Amino acid sequence: MAVKSRSRTSSRATARAARLFTRRAALKGAAALGTAAGIGPWIVGDAFSSSGEIRIMMWSDYFPKKFVAGFKKSTGIKLVHIPYGSNEELLNRVKASKGRGVDIVGPTAMRALQWKPLDILLPFDMTKVPTDKILPTMLKGSTDQWTWDGKTYHLPYVWGTEGLAWRTDKWSSEYGTLSYGDLWTPEMKGKIMGRPHSLMLTIGLHMDATGALPSNRMLDAYKDEENMRRIWTEITSFAVANKPQLKQFWNDAEAQKNGFMHNGVVLGQTWDGPPIALKNDGKPITYMAPKEGALAWLDGLAIPRGARNVAQIYAFLKYIYSPKVGALLASKTGYNSVSKGADKRLTASAKKNFREAYPDDALDRLWWWPPEPPWYAAARAEFRDKFVAA
Repeated sequence: MAVKSRSRTSSRATARAARLFTRRAALKGAAALGTAAGIGPWIVGDAFSSSGEIRIMMWSDYFPKKFVAGFKKSTGIKLVHIPYGSNEELLNRVKASKGRGVDIVGPTAMRALQWKPLDILLPFDMTKVPTDKILPTMLKGSTDQWTWDGKTYHLPYVWGTEGLAWRTDKWSSEYGTLSYGDLWTPEMKGKIMGRPHSLMLTIGLHMDATGALPSNRMLDAYKDEENMRRIWTEITSFAVANKPQLKQFWNDAEAQKNGFMHNGVVLGQTWDGPPIALKNDGKPITYMAPKEGALAWLDGLAIPRGARNVAQIYAFLKYIYSPKVGALLASKTGYNSVSKGADKRLTASAKKNFREAYPDDALDRLWWWPPEPPWYAAARAEFRDKFVAA
């Protein structure tokens, strides 16, 4: 989950991409196309008779136990989960192994420009992908950025956001007033958490909203490196000056949960999944999109060049894109399904959590991470490191 832009990427293009990804459009697409059929217990000939397993390097909280058990029961294939906590970690591990040792990896859609030059992925055989079961806007979100030389290298898995979560027994707010600026108020000194580069991005969004640093909702930072450095220099000055607000930084889902439950964090900028999972467990935690807009992302699937269990990959795709499994995944993780009809099969608590996370016009105000080229990632790392080291 991070930010991407290319020197050729205009603010108009990124705005168009953001409009494409609105959840409301996705839901309308699902309603128009209807609910897909439920899953069944397939026996996948080649996959079942091959190694009998599939090795997937995926975000640490994306494979709930019931999901994994259901896959084994439906296909006879064992899912071996190799977890990671960030896009940077994933990319570095796949580069180091030259794409060997795993069958599927899970890069975020806006990271395409960092993967393409490496030539360490294999394309999907789209004739074997159940594209009719995927929300069209989400499929397009993958294929628009990850298709080159006439081949597709990425498929959608889940989508989610990064917004604000808090201890409901220690603080309260409501939609319309909830703001990224709340992280930096005197009452929150020593009580907040966030991921360094994400905190810096939302500082920019807040400064743009208040007029302190106009940036076209931070899209100007994606025009070119000169604009990026100008904007991020101001952001870094603010972040360093206000670092005493931080109780902790996080880099993965478990660190977010631990911050709230064991480390005294009251307000955090987090992914939607971890606090919603805590909320489902009865903890005094809630999650909501702030008025500046929740940061939205699409995580997907890609095949590294060293993949060995190819038949199992397509069995996995058949499994995950059923509406029943999509709903299970969303209900258990707190993230959102890309499967048609999954929204209609969510548990009652999952539907309630979604309404509470994105009330009123929150879905229209989502801020989709633009494509992030290598130059942007490198420059951002410089500013992030200054913040962390301060």
